[in-house]
Amino acid sequence: MVSKQITITNPMGLHMRPAGVFANAMMKFDSEVTLVAGGKTVNAKSIMSLMAAGIKCGAQVEVQCSGPDEEAALLEAVRQIESGLGE
Repeated sequence: MVSKQITITNPMGLHMRPAGVFANAMMKFDSEVTLVAGGKTVNAKSIMSLMAAGIKCGAQVEVQCSGPDEEAALLEAVRQIESGLGE
């Protein structure tokens, strides 16, 4: 397993559109990808789970990836979050 702490920079947090962008990007990987934020652990490949977590701008999250392509999944997850998730 690999992981990294990162801050959500999207001004609106993980609402519907950025949650969809993030989940779709993570679905391309075979590895399990989870976000840990505010004591909650959510499946990063599920739009509904991401939205239900209520992750706001400025929140510290830990991206955890485990599986055959975990390094690539972590790099893409960090890239997506740092880019503002399409917004």
